[in-house]
This record gives sequence, C-alpha cells and structure tokens, in this order.
Amino acid sequence: MVEILDLWPTKLATKTLPDCEDPNRQLLKLVRDWDKVNKSLTTDYRDHNPFEIDSPATNWLRQNVNAAVIEYFQAIGIDYAINWQIHGWANLNRRGDYHDPHNHPHSYLSGTYYVKMPTTARTGRQRTDVRPNCITFYDPRSGFNMQSIRNDPYIDPEHTVLPTAGLMMLWPASLMHFVHPNLQDETRVSISFNIVLKRSNDYLPQQ
Repeated sequence: MVEILDLWPTKLATKTLPDCEDPNRQLLKLVRDWDKVNKSLTTDYRDHNPFEIDSPATNWLRQNVNAAVIEYFQAIGIDYAINWQIHGWANLNRRGDYHDPHNHPHSYLSGTYYVKMPTTARTGRQRTDVRPNCITFYDPRSGFNMQSIRNDPYIDPEHTVLPTAGLMMLWPASLMHFVHPNLQDETRVSISFNIVLKRSNDYLPQQ
C-alpha cells in the first residue's frame, strides 16, 4: 500500500453567515457614511477600522470573525491558545474599481466579509473569460501546474469565487489574490481584515 502524504496544503475557509440582512444594512450605512468624508476609503486602510466600533452590527461581525478564526486554527491542528487582534477596513468599489494581485504582509490570516454585491448581468459583447466582481486566489507554488496531467487535482493554478452578500472567507495572509473589476453601476461593498498575532514565544515551533 502506497502512503500518500498531502504536503503544504493551502486552507481557504468559507462561511455564509446566517441572519445577516439587518447587520448588512447597518454595515452598509456605516461604510457609506465614511465614504462621504473620505473618497479614498478603500486605499486608506489604516483608518476607519470597523472592528474598533461598538455597535450591534460591528459587534456581530467581530464575533463571527473571531469564531471563524478559532475554527480555522482547530481545523489545521493548532490546539493551544492564540491571541490576536483584528485590523479591518472597508472596501467600496464603484464601476471599474478592482484590486491588483496582492497579499497581506505582517499578518497570519486575512479575510473578507461581503456586505453588498452588485448584480452580475452580462452583455452580449462581453468576453466569456471576464469575471466581474469575483475574487481569484493563486497557487503559491509558482508554475506547479506545468507538471499536471489530466485528472491531476493540482492542474488549476487558480481558484475563483463569485461572492454573495453574507459570505465570509478566511485564508493565509501570504496567499496572492486578485479582486476582479466591478463592471456594474451598483457598488460592491465588503469589509476586509487581517488577523495579526500578538507575538509570544509559545508560538515558536519545535525544531
């Protein structure tokens, strides 16, 4: 019997939060109020941390993010206490807005919660490979798909998701990702966040 060891996996967590309609309305109002005074809201990510606000909607989101982080650590086998802080910021993307491929330095995990998504209607003139409002994650093993053959589970060098309102995703902060352009007149609103560990010698691996 051949033993197969799945080396260096990348864990992407997704969860649709229940009963999100009312919190989403409150979060949307918060983001739009911020946008009135700061049109560079998305790129000024060091300001306006929604997780530092005490309100029913932000407290709800903070609780769900913390719960998802705990589940993530449990899923990868970390069974000791971890302390972290959440640094978050709002993304308000209008027609044509997108985010270049990037990762999130100085963090352990990153994530996004989707507050409002525009419709995804296509026009007859649109290219078939256009994926408006999607987010794509890239295989961190550059060029690994060059070795793939049919039915190889690692043939696809990317993973694309079309989010819906209420979806939260969580992934390793080093993972490169790209947010495709918004091609609708409706705005796309999300809250992104980083999980920043409070450093401790207890986290050092045994080598």
